[in-house]
Amino acid sequence: MLASGVLVLNRSFLPVHITSVKRALTLLYQGIAKAVDKQYELLDFDSWAELAAHEQDDTVGLVGRAIRVPRIILLTEYDRLPKRRVRFSRHNIYLRDRNTCAYCNVVFSKCELNLDHVVPRSQGGRTTWENVVCSCIECNRLKGGRTPEEARMRLHKQPRRPEWSPLYGFQGRAHAYEAWKPFLNVVDASYWNVELKD
Repeated sequence: MLASGVLVLNRSFLPVHITSVKRALTLLYQGIAKAVDKQYELLDFDSWAELAAHEQDDTVGLVGRAIRVPRIILLTEYDRLPKRRVRFSRHNIYLRDRNTCAYCNVVFSKCELNLDHVVPRSQGGRTTWENVVCSCIECNRLKGGRTPEEARMRLHKQPRRPEWSPLYGFQGRAHAYEAWKPFLNVVDASYWNVELKD
């Protein structure tokens, strides 16, 4: 339980990180963060500890009592977003391509996909965001060591480097906990974080 995930928000309610329950409780206890409850109220450690744990709640045992696990915390002083770039990794390529073969445009499970160099390495193709795509095993076999034009195959979408956004790093984990949904859904995040005018 102590290693399970807690969504960390900045002062503007934008997601910045996922941390462990152990770290989240430490931040709450130190007063660096506040717990966010189901009504989006902010609670300090003492207020959170006083809440009664219900049967369906995850809890952590303390000396003489149990405390509910906060699934969302808000950093009280942090208002920035971490500067990041999307790491060039297999997971992120699959995420960018949405587990869809670039050639037949069919969605597959991860185990039915592999990565393909659009311009093969044997022809000088590089291993970059702009030259690597998801490909099903059959399309990869048909394409072989040729370019899509040489193999008479159509590339459905030109591969590109994804732009990092606050929500990109959380894709694939968006529904890890029901309480996270409003903060990881682009539409809901826009609603909560749009600048309000007079």
